[in-house]
Amino acid sequence: MSDFDPRGRNNFGRSGFCRIAAPWRLRTRTLELGRRTLVMGIVNVTPDSFSDGGLFSTPEAAIVRSMQLLDEGADLLDLGAESTRPGSRAGSQAGSRAGNPNGVAGSAEAPVVSADEEQVRLLPVLEGILRERPQAVISVDTYKAATARAALRAGAEIINDVSGFAWDAEMATVCAEAGRGAEDAPGVRAETAPGRNPGRNAETSPDGNSGRVPGCSPGLILMHTRGRPEEWGTQPKLAPDELLAAVRAGLAASLAAATAAGIPPEAIVLDPGYGFGKRFEENYALLARQSELLSLGRPLLAGLSRKSFLGRTLAPLHAGCDAPVEARETASVAALVAAILHGASIVRVHRVRPAIEAARIADAVLTAGGSID
Repeated sequence: MSDFDPRGRNNFGRSGFCRIAAPWRLRTRTLELGRRTLVMGIVNVTPDSFSDGGLFSTPEAAIVRSMQLLDEGADLLDLGAESTRPGSRAGSQAGSRAGNPNGVAGSAEAPVVSADEEQVRLLPVLEGILRERPQAVISVDTYKAATARAALRAGAEIINDVSGFAWDAEMATVCAEAGRGAEDAPGVRAETAPGRNPGRNAETSPDGNSGRVPGCSPGLILMHTRGRPEEWGTQPKLAPDELLAAVRAGLAASLAAATAAGIPPEAIVLDPGYGFGKRFEENYALLARQSELLSLGRPLLAGLSRKSFLGRTLAPLHAGCDAPVEARETASVAALVAAILHGASIVRVHRVRPAIEAARIADAVLTAGGSID
């Protein structure tokens, strides 16, 4: 059942927890979401990521890390080559969509990482992973249309746009055109393939086929971002109702932009954007009411791993200082479970094995409560 229906047992079980069960159509295959939580492993190919900057900034190190995550059981990988940490100039480029409820406007300053540099960092890693594991499902974390185009040609299945199409006016068009030209695009593999990669891959279409459908649009993750990273520290606080309304409106605008470009809803997953323009306590209000976003009719992805608001909550346990990144793993798992119970079908994490174990428990709760058939 892909539509949100508060009366439907697939969405609200006896426990009161809820999740959408729906197909997610990617470029060459279809993943079934909602039956179990899918785990997306993060690979930051950057020297300045807030969580692990510099550790995997060479292609060799990033490829090795990707193999580790797949071997631990990651269903998908998310490759990023530009940090969007608070204070960065990510998104500061001409072509932003004016008037978008996400609150993003154009900027005279260019981003620190150009599209060319982003591709130099990213493409060797993407190509190297697919050489080692041809069936790996790879997402590319970028808001730049030029990088998305290059990544799709190199074999990426998913584009993860943290701006929800707000920071580059060409992104929606590039993704739509990739679908129309997918059969001829380099890197698109049309043969039937097994339903699992050499690690532990996501379920594919229920007929037992891998669901590989040449000619489809790429999978899309459209995230809500309130403002640009350089603005986050000065944004006014929002009350919970205001926050939920802003996130819902922003995601609805992103969905409308995708529809206008000709991208099918079945290709889209939505991300509330934890930490992206939300003040510390606002993230908890969003997490507590995350299931309300299922009214938009698409599955949800939650990225909570190692976020700074978790470190702030742990400050009393660290002599009044925010917990350092390496001390946020248990908190990340706790937040992950809450997100699953409040409707997330995919979780984006730095450490895969603990996430898989926690997701199994959360999925068992959903199943026992009648939220998963």
